[in-house]
Amino acid sequence: MMSLLLLLLCLTLPLLLLFFFHKHRTINNPPLPPGPRGLPIIGNLHQLDNSVLYLQLWKLSKIYGPLFSLQLGLRPAIVVSSPKIAREVLKDNDLVFSDRPNLLGQQKLFYNGLEIVFSPYNDSWREIRKICVVHIFSSKRVSCFSSIREFEVKQMIKKISGHASSSVVTNLSELFISLSSTIICRIAFGRRYVDEGAETKRFHKMFNELQAMVTAFFVSDYIPFLGWVDKVTGLNTRLERIFNEFDKFYQVVIDEHLDPNRQQVEEQDIVDVLLQLRKRRSFSIDITYDHIKGVLTDLLIAATDTTAATSVWAMTTLIKNPRVMKKVQEEIWNLGGKKDFLDEDDIQKFSYLKAVIKEILRLYVTTPLLVPRESNKNCIIDGYQIPAKTIVYVNAWAIHRDPEAWKDPEEFYPERFLDSAIDFRGQDFELIPFGAGRRICPGLHMGVATLELILANLLNSFDWELPKGLVKEDIDTEVLPGITQHKKNPLCLSAKRHMDLMTNGVKYEDMDKGRSNQKI
Repeated sequence: MMSLLLLLLCLTLPLLLLFFFHKHRTINNPPLPPGPRGLPIIGNLHQLDNSVLYLQLWKLSKIYGPLFSLQLGLRPAIVVSSPKIAREVLKDNDLVFSDRPNLLGQQKLFYNGLEIVFSPYNDSWREIRKICVVHIFSSKRVSCFSSIREFEVKQMIKKISGHASSSVVTNLSELFISLSSTIICRIAFGRRYVDEGAETKRFHKMFNELQAMVTAFFVSDYIPFLGWVDKVTGLNTRLERIFNEFDKFYQVVIDEHLDPNRQQVEEQDIVDVLLQLRKRRSFSIDITYDHIKGVLTDLLIAATDTTAATSVWAMTTLIKNPRVMKKVQEEIWNLGGKKDFLDEDDIQKFSYLKAVIKEILRLYVTTPLLVPRESNKNCIIDGYQIPAKTIVYVNAWAIHRDPEAWKDPEEFYPERFLDSAIDFRGQDFELIPFGAGRRICPGLHMGVATLELILANLLNSFDWELPKGLVKEDIDTEVLPGITQHKKNPLCLSAKRHMDLMTNGVKYEDMDKGRSNQKI
């Protein structure tokens, strides 16, 4: 009997020691952030709607706090909703959270991370980012493209002037998409794609499909053993098709630039720059055609959508706030010297316009959820344990409306920035429309320069009114689903030539005089 008891004790003692060791370690370790309870296997996926995800996450933050956790299938995630915790993640622990989650659609469309936005954090990313920051997004290069921005904005002003003279309502949503895509295509490819008929329609159809697939939900990303669902629904086939279409498109562009008989241009586009750098072979990585194609995809997705959406929100908000509209126009008219067209040097004098743009970026951040990050090791944030391989969503929309960071956060009040040093360049965590830290958007200077030029000249050239029969309360602020926060319904306004410019007899068809022979 005694020998049997001793045998049982010997068998159970290791189990007891293992139990007490695990319990002791669990008690001493910080807890995981709180969050809603999920279901087996799918976790919280059934509770989330991709169409307005940032609003759903904001509502959950009101219940579980500014740092809470989710279980997305088999992948853990956290959501950050306050400036304080954003600083911990994006600055204090920036290196830990500099990785990207490996998601099928993004990896496929962006050439397995051979670019800037969706690349994992590694030596290749650091080198390609350095190349782009120095040779594409530098102040010098951004200035070199100013003639393209100014030419295309002048074309837009001419078009609106034609609408004004014939009392036609202007669809600004449509106009801004066309303008921003044309600017980016000229900067990137050296072509406009707006006057080429079927080619234009094909390009825009491809671009819309590309945007849809970047945000598509693949079951295999979160529950790998159910990846067959993506094949059954046709999602994998659709992804492969749009990738192949863009890959062929990029290859044609590259081949055109490599053609020795190609007509020489005065100003290099981005493909020219990248091909020269590839030929130079003076970097720690060999720049391949796939690197170039990945960077071009970054530009198309990040620059076209955000500039157009922000411009729409700016004019939407100004038409709903006539006090601010009047004040910013008076500044432009008083300091602009009654010029028919304002260039980028003129705009530097407009402090109130810059405050208006900051307030637009605060209230209508075009990427409400910053591009997700992923932790590369265990970390403590706000006293909670964050395991390695945790997806991190930073809810910039919620942060920009945090009542602890902003007085009257729902109010459109640009004056809050006039005597404030708060800026959007990644050092002030209550205003992070372009992100912060190592993963901050490198193209923010180019984007802001384009936005300032568009708004300054729209407000300088025209007085804006609602179409007859509408009042400002009729202008909605509903949004479309997607990474970028687009206004759901098109913004259509009536433009009237500003009286001072009419008195001066400005002819918009002559605004681009001297550039008519410029190759576009």
